Amino acid sequence: MAIMVNLDVMMARRKISLGELAQKVDITMANLSILKNNKARAVRFSTLEAICKALDCQPGDILEFIPDGEEGAP
Repeated sequence: MAIMVNLDVMMARRKISLGELAQKVDITMANLSILKNNKARAVRFSTLEAICKALDCQPGDILEFIPDGEEGAP
């Protein structure tokens, strides 16, 4: 996987639960969980914008590019 979603890290930093974030972003907990657990194949910019607004962060705080062969590397 070339893109890692670090949503759980930002949620922990902001001390916000999955349910609370789902409500603020107006997305189902199931869909937010898919994104949080790196199972999503795509994310809409409008969803990313809403998440960034709710967590007061930048897209780069949530999304991380990992070159091939470096998965799991610190």
